Amino acid sequence: MNLDKIKIAMQYALPKHAVSRLVGKLAAAQAGALTTQLIKLFIKQYKIDMSEALYEDPAHYKTFNEFFTRPLKPGIRPLATEDHIIAHPVDGAISQLGDVVDGQIIQAKGHDYSLQTLLGGNEQDVAPFLGGKFATIYLAPKDYHRIHMPVDGVLKKMIYVPGDLFSVNPLTAQNVPNLFARNERVVAIFDTEIGPLSMVLVGATIVASIETIWAGTVTPPAGKDIFSWDYPSEGPQAIKLKKGDEMGRFKLGSTVILSWGADKAEFLADQQPETVTRMGTPFATINQ
Repeated sequence: MNLDKIKIAMQYALPKHAVSRLVGKLAAAQAGALTTQLIKLFIKQYKIDMSEALYEDPAHYKTFNEFFTRPLKPGIRPLATEDHIIAHPVDGAISQLGDVVDGQIIQAKGHDYSLQTLLGGNEQDVAPFLGGKFATIYLAPKDYHRIHMPVDGVLKKMIYVPGDLFSVNPLTAQNVPNLFARNERVVAIFDTEIGPLSMVLVGATIVASIETIWAGTVTPPAGKDIFSWDYPSEGPQAIKLKKGDEMGRFKLGSTVILSWGADKAEFLADQQPETVTRMGTPFATINQ
């Protein structure tokens, strides 16, 4: 058995939820000098550019989570403000992107999975995206881990879907069937100028928390049932976000999957699998 197969087999055997929640508690602990030392080691290991961070000194952060979700300096990620441009929602790298074909999207070479399952299983939720486009963006440990709006939007629905917590790195994506549709995730569906837009925040091993700006921490605690929340489109309780606004964050990295309907927008030609992404830069053009 080669090393890659051993790594995958270990993921199946690992008590992923228990390990992830333990890591979450450690990441939330205020451990003084120990926390600072851990942050310094993490910066060195993953070659993180702290010159981009609003607070460059590792000692500023009281917990590892504060460091991991660190804000950036104002203006460090210029936003593509053109009305016809969809912006990248995160720093990361494109895993896959393309068409939603027969309700399926690509996970990796030889692996497709159901968009309906990804979104929680409701036919009505997936219907607007059939025949449309999808993009999967992987956030590595070194990346900025706040998630921003690619276009203006009004929140329509949020869905919590329980599941596993496999790693979502490229090796796992190539070897674990239905990876993103079997991991724990939070789905946000927005009404936008290109129609419904879904943003799926996928959990992973040692992802201690998924948060949104309107609900706070959605997970943990992990559940066993799918839950959904509907939101008003008008009035004081409507959640309206502008392109570039923060919509959520990961505490210990993962993946974001976008989808929109048929004939609404086209990816720019230079956007391909393995392309490095930077939040706010042009991603797709809206069809006029």
